[in-house]
Amino acid sequence: MFEELKQLKDEYEDLTHKLADPSIMTDMSVYQSYAKKRSQIEPLVEKLIEYEGIEKEISACSSLIKHEHDEELRQMAMEEIEGLKERKAGLYKQIDDILNPDEDSQYRNRDFIMEIRAGTGGEESGLFAGDLFRMYSRYIQNMGWKLDVVDSNPTEIGGFKEIVFSVEGENAYNYLKFEGGTHRVQRVPITEASGRVHTSAATVAVLVEPDDVEIEVRQEDLKIDVYRSTGAGGQHVNTTDSAVRITHIPSGVVVTCQDERSQHKNKAKAMKHLRARLFAHAQEKQQSEFSQVRKLQVGTGDRSEKIRTYNYPQNRITDHRIGLSLYKLEMIMNGDLNEMVSALAQAAKGKDMESS
Repeated sequence: MFEELKQLKDEYEDLTHKLADPSIMTDMSVYQSYAKKRSQIEPLVEKLIEYEGIEKEISACSSLIKHEHDEELRQMAMEEIEGLKERKAGLYKQIDDILNPDEDSQYRNRDFIMEIRAGTGGEESGLFAGDLFRMYSRYIQNMGWKLDVVDSNPTEIGGFKEIVFSVEGENAYNYLKFEGGTHRVQRVPITEASGRVHTSAATVAVLVEPDDVEIEVRQEDLKIDVYRSTGAGGQHVNTTDSAVRITHIPSGVVVTCQDERSQHKNKAKAMKHLRARLFAHAQEKQQSEFSQVRKLQVGTGDRSEKIRTYNYPQNRITDHRIGLSLYKLEMIMNGDLNEMVSALAQAAKGKDMESS
């Protein structure tokens, strides 16, 4: 590993020398290429330099212990070495994490799409889907990220049969990637006259948006239909063919968008959704063994598997993948997801993981 790092250090020094050459600056494309490459390897080089510095300090302290006769100074040097060894171990872990990132780190700053769909439970499941959307919306707002609705199918009593939205923000994917799966709710529905607790469910999917090089969508594989929007949005929405339905013929995947008044904008949003769906499908097809992260997101691979229960009578939320129960349901439904998100992230690193 360190041989590779030393080569990167030599390359970094060479790039630094080239960027200081006035002749290079006359060709802006070459200059930008060198600058980009140097910025990419700079974090690793800086950590290597720090690591080498710690090794030198340890060597100096060891020499002092060997040749110093003053017992107090020898004791101070030994204590210094212990601290330096801890720093060295921590730095080694940081370097290893950069060189061998987890499978999802490449998506750390990637935009993604979330789908929430009502499941079993009739109208109550639609209301629960709406509650989940509001929970995520508040959390996303609190985190300073951006949410943009792609498509929605509201119910008459204020819920959603389905709602699809995109999320943009620094590290947002790493926070929300574990939300995919079936969410179950236990409560007395507003439509229940007898006051009995019912169990309903909604499903959530988290789909990273691919780069152009990661998924190819050919125009000849698409069937694009336009139609009149049926949802809320005012008179204009209901009198123009602004809604868009895109069918990917080879896979049979269908996406729709009618959230915008502009047909062009609806088509662009629908294409983002389609690409994310196809990318997720390709990933699932390629993966024969699930990593810890994959197990957390979709369990055994079946999205019908229950991942979390929201029990309103007990004010309790339980994540079944890690066996965590929190008695703060109301706060969580108002967007306070940090404790749950942190626990899932910790479990993904191999701690407190329960078998799926």
